[in-house]
Amino acid sequence: MFDQLSSRLQKVMKYLRGEGKITEKNMAEALRMIRLALLEADVNYRVVKDIIERIRAKALNQEVLDSLTPAQQVIKIVRDELTAILGEEEKPLRFAGQPPTILMLVGLQGSGKTTSCGKLARWATGLHKNPLLVSFDLKRPAAQDQLKMIASQLHLPFYEMSREEMNVPERALKELLSFTKNRGHDPLIVDTAGRLHIDEELMAELRLVKDILQPAEIIYVGDSMTGQDAVRSAQAFEEKIGLTSVILTKLDGDARGGAALSIVSVTGRPIKFVGTGEKFDKLEVFHPDRMASRILGMGDILSLIEKAEEEADIKEAEEMTRKLAKDEFSLDDFRKQLRQIKKMGSLSQLLKHLPSGGIFKNISAVEMDDRKILHFEAIINSMTPREREDPRIIDGRRRSRISRGSGRPVYEVNQLLKQFSEMKKMMKKSNFKKILTTIPRSR
Repeated sequence: MFDQLSSRLQKVMKYLRGEGKITEKNMAEALRMIRLALLEADVNYRVVKDIIERIRAKALNQEVLDSLTPAQQVIKIVRDELTAILGEEEKPLRFAGQPPTILMLVGLQGSGKTTSCGKLARWATGLHKNPLLVSFDLKRPAAQDQLKMIASQLHLPFYEMSREEMNVPERALKELLSFTKNRGHDPLIVDTAGRLHIDEELMAELRLVKDILQPAEIIYVGDSMTGQDAVRSAQAFEEKIGLTSVILTKLDGDARGGAALSIVSVTGRPIKFVGTGEKFDKLEVFHPDRMASRILGMGDILSLIEKAEEEADIKEAEEMTRKLAKDEFSLDDFRKQLRQIKKMGSLSQLLKHLPSGGIFKNISAVEMDDRKILHFEAIINSMTPREREDPRIIDGRRRSRISRGSGRPVYEVNQLLKQFSEMKKMMKKSNFKKILTTIPRSR
């Protein structure tokens, strides 16, 4: 989502690094570039004005100007200000001291609210919780069919209300609360009515749910693809019923990112999760500092490690670490890692967590195709055990045979061997051995 903004801000950072000294003149140019980048990303103009003024005041501080590395100081200031408008730090989801915790999701129709209920329930099961899903919409009782289907796909319990029950909503909600407590469900995740626009009828219904269930969290679900429309509707929900937090959906899309960079400042409510895909496991805890680093091309290795932790096989990771230490890493091991990467998600999305410079510069610049993993796996499968163990023996004749066996052109065989060689060199230069050693032990 932030590709365009990230590209423009990285040009600003490059410009500042090229200046030996920070002056009012070159700082004015840098601020102009930052302002344009933010406005083009559809960030609220008041938010842009505030961040520019704060950066200006801090960057032209005498302590920064006299620093031995003024450009680095200014880049840190920009990063800190981006982190601030994204919410400063991660805000965990609040669970009630006395179960059940009730999570009430609100938002406009089409924002991804119902799917987010399923994602949130799946996330809760990872915390060894026992979630219950329910849909409450007085105007469209059939709206619960979609959530019922999602609950079935996730093998999670769903509380179904009849049309007769919904005719007496106060009693229906009290019976839901009693059922949840008696069956030991926690959290209760409530999908509420969705409309194409905000009206008083919708708000009255939401206030009814809020007053009876007393939710620990009222979570606004906003479609980040709609930009400032998501910000305006979040502001309306905040004013009418009160919010505690935000889930932004479709963060994997190609929108300009203005909603994520405006919604916290405008509503005063933190983003707690972001949806990064359609599958139910594509819900991530939101870390403002990590997102700010990614926007500025500094990478987000911590989130990448956490993704790896979820899928890592402890014995395999320890064995691979040992092989890396002894320079025994083979194409068989490489194939295992390709399979692990497939479990972690889209390769292009994973690469966005890497810094844009240093040893990752060439990797991040490559236009990655997720089908390439399948092709590489097919090529490795067509090799003999000896070839996988020692790729140096693969000459022209062997490459032709591997090409025919895998159904891939010879140049792809060459490409695989080259990338495998470069990866081994990169791992020797980096701290990947240390990272791989810590991953299984931190679980």
